[in-house]
Amino acid sequence: MTKKAFSLIPQYSFRNVIDIKPDFLQRLGIEFLILDLDNTIAAYDEKILSDDVSQWIVDVKNSGIELFIISNSTRFKRVDSFARAVGTGYIMKARKPSPKNVFFAMEKSGFKSDVTALAGDQILTDTLAANRAGVVSIIVRPKRFTNPILTLRYLLEKPFRSRCKK
Repeated sequence: MTKKAFSLIPQYSFRNVIDIKPDFLQRLGIEFLILDLDNTIAAYDEKILSDDVSQWIVDVKNSGIELFIISNSTRFKRVDSFARAVGTGYIMKARKPSPKNVFFAMEKSGFKSDVTALAGDQILTDTLAANRAGVVSIIVRPKRFTNPILTLRYLLEKPFRSRCKK
């Protein structure tokens, strides 16, 4: 697998991860959806998946799309707990925006980049990792703005978010 060009512009943007409908992913030919954990499928302070995210996961899986979590988190219990709730494999301490673990997840799961997408809430980690790995990049709004540093970061990312397909 070869790295692609450096780009901070996501290919698609959604308000929330649950707005990424399985039929949309299927139209793109996506069979493997890599998800960021923190502030994408669960807010930093959430200990369990919300009902709407849980139902979305069921819907995505029922459509035949395989899920996988890649997180920069170092909190083993948190990542492991959410991966078990999703019923999927995971990689923590992923060091996104490096595409290394995106490639590893695809290899481990048996998928190629042309059928893979990565959805996350941060341009500088998730979108950049997806674009560098040559997979479809999907950005969502963070579940919660609780950290002032991350809030500033999201504001700085706004011009890049506005340049992608909605």
